[in-house]
Amino acid sequence: MSLTPMNLLDDVDARTKLAGSNKMEILLFSLGTRETFGINVFKVREVSQTPKITKTPNMPFGVEGVISLRGNIIPVISLSKFVATQERPTGEANATMIVTEFSKHTQAFLVHEVDRIIRVDWDKVRAPENMLAGNQALITAITELPDGKLVSVLDVEQILASVIGEPPIPELQQVGLEHDQFLFFVDDSVVARREIVGVLDKINVKYHQANNGKEAWDKLSALAGRAGHDGEPLSQKLRLILVDAEMPEMDGYVLTKHIKSDRRFDGIPVVMHSSLSSNANRAMGASVGVDAYVAKFDPIVLADTLAPLLTA
Repeated sequence: MSLTPMNLLDDVDARTKLAGSNKMEILLFSLGTRETFGINVFKVREVSQTPKITKTPNMPFGVEGVISLRGNIIPVISLSKFVATQERPTGEANATMIVTEFSKHTQAFLVHEVDRIIRVDWDKVRAPENMLAGNQALITAITELPDGKLVSVLDVEQILASVIGEPPIPELQQVGLEHDQFLFFVDDSVVARREIVGVLDKINVKYHQANNGKEAWDKLSALAGRAGHDGEPLSQKLRLILVDAEMPEMDGYVLTKHIKSDRRFDGIPVVMHSSLSSNANRAMGASVGVDAYVAKFDPIVLADTLAPLLTA
């Protein structure tokens, strides 16, 4: 199936209304085997046939070269170089490219074929705990189609970090919190968790963490219950909650709605930290009540966003 930019973008307004519904849309594609992979539609700018790729010297592993796309030079990354399969691919290799935009980068991913867009409930999307180790680091979630076929949702942030590397976290100004005060964060991406921990260590802020939205809500509810038992506002110790947007089982929008509708979390700001940095995604965050929205992966901007909210 061949999708055009118009096919992907004609329902953007409808997609922004998914915020808080715990639903996501996934673009399905294959790498020439029987496995089916997916990527969040909000990361996709367009899909097209692969044009002529220009080879350049000293390309990182997985980068096939560059293309000119409407006046911009962007790298072209072969997903099959990163995703191990037990089958030999069939069909025309890398015939299609998915142009993506996230984490302030634009790049094209080469795939064999694009299938269709599906809408799924986040609570039907599971973390890949029981997968074989080979691809587990590159797969952020698993969901099941009505016919029983499994879809592996790729952690494209991890793939991009493998290509361009993770920049070191600079020295940052420390935040003066009391010894028992802390921040809570949740993110399903290994790359993002490393960056967040690095920033929090640099600004000297203690933290609790979770790996998906449901786990986060369970842990936050337990913290709120403990504070209620002790007869003190949770906000005295929990100074800020940092949430990812896309997460298995419960997304960041629904998690934020839970937090904002629960009086036990009064006075605790919620910051959304997402690789989806478009105005539409910022509007989605605002619609569920986030106090600030910061794009991954910029440690200085993250620290500058957190510091005044932590000490307010």
